Amino acid sequence: MSSTLHRETLETAAFRVGYAALFALLLLPLLVVVVTSFAASGRLAFPPESYSLVWYSEFFDSIGWLTAFENSIIVGVGTALFATVLGVLAAFGQEFDEESTLGTIVGPLVLLPLLIPPVILGITLLMYFSELGLRDSYATLVLAHTLWATPLVYFVMRSVFSRFDWQQLDAAYDLGAGPVQAFVHVVLPNVKQGVFVGALLAFIISLQEFVMALFLSTGSTETIPVLAWTEIRQALDPMVSVVSTFLILFSLVALALAVLATNLEWVSKQLS
Repeated sequence: MSSTLHRETLETAAFRVGYAALFALLLLPLLVVVVTSFAASGRLAFPPESYSLVWYSEFFDSIGWLTAFENSIIVGVGTALFATVLGVLAAFGQEFDEESTLGTIVGPLVLLPLLIPPVILGITLLMYFSELGLRDSYATLVLAHTLWATPLVYFVMRSVFSRFDWQQLDAAYDLGAGPVQAFVHVVLPNVKQGVFVGALLAFIISLQEFVMALFLSTGSTETIPVLAWTEIRQALDPMVSVVSTFLILFSLVALALAVLATNLEWVSKQLS
């Protein structure tokens, strides 16, 4: 008995040590980025010789960086909207047509864009959108990012729908509700947390995507990752760390919102 407890204790300790090491491995590079963003000098070094907010002030005074930031937000919101609608509808439709040929291949088809290298997607979409005359527009980036974000929303909603009580939908039909009414008033209120999480994931994916944006963006639609890459090629200064810090902050806020959205009931109990 004691040997079993001792082994379980060692296994638990080993798991915690491994988990802590993995967490540190992921966290330390982010910490380096954040710290170097407060460097006072124009040289990117860790640790900084002195600390200042001068590069944050430089960021907010830069029209180029603020424009890129605005472009990233616009593209991210557009991607979140498109990917959420497509992902939710695909997952919802497959629940009722899972046995057919179309229902069987929906999952692999949705996953397919994630398996294609972004360089290939970027080149292909560049030629395609150029032929359509959409080269210099937000639509090119939104549609490209939607290819990557939709699978994430789809799999999130598949998990959410697997726990949904579909008898509620049948009851709505029995009471005379149409398909749209039943979905809006019965299904959507019960899965809104999953929809919110899926939209946040889509937004984060769009905010940080670089390769396809490098091919598809122009001077007027350049996003933060693309501008950061351009600036790095010219000079390696703490401005890159400032921009990266903002991206990290946005991702952490989105992650916190996603956690809260999936645990609202628990949070309300803790606050009551």
